[in-house]
Amino acid sequence: MAESERRRLDKERSAELKRELNEDQLMTLRGLEQFGWELKFIRRPSFLAKVAVVFDGDRKSYAVIETDGTLNEKKELDIR
Repeated sequence: MAESERRRLDKERSAELKRELNEDQLMTLRGLEQFGWELKFIRRPSFLAKVAVVFDGDRKSYAVIETDGTLNEKKELDIR
């Protein structure tokens, strides 16, 4: 796959994920993106709120953007 096509697909996927966030979460994400953080995935546990997971630019640490827009760097997640 060409590099430009991969980047286009990454942008489309990112846009899809962002559509699932509420306004508070989006505001937090926009601030984080300025420091290289990126929304990687959203977990959808049954009967619970969605969990938006962001990774830092080095992919060494992650955090959760809570539904109220707060950043939770202490959240324990089983990331495979």
